[in-house]
Amino acid sequence: MNLFRTTAAVLALTTGLLALPAQAEMVPQNASGDPLYTVEAPKGYAMAGDLLIARPLLIAGTVIGAGLFVISAPFTLAGGNFKESAKSLVGEPAMAAFVRCLGCTESGYKRD
Repeated sequence: MNLFRTTAAVLALTTGLLALPAQAEMVPQNASGDPLYTVEAPKGYAMAGDLLIARPLLIAGTVIGAGLFVISAPFTLAGGNFKESAKSLVGEPAMAAFVRCLGCTESGYKRD
């Protein structure tokens, strides 16, 4: 009788566990509606790497670009591409450093 109870318990638990993957497949992704748990939300390691590595490099690139822009300003004024030079040497690195969300790969604010 003890063998019968053990076998019945194992079969009941196995049958119950087999239904879990099918049940998990039916749950919609991001069912909570919380933007923290969306697929596009950056992971913690991406935020840490961005904060410790990428942001300081982008800020340094903005400072170097500003220096290059000041040096090249007379030549770009003569050439007629002053705005393009300002945008590419100072604007784009500054946007990537200061406007991009922490851990994101694209510049700009997220609009809901």
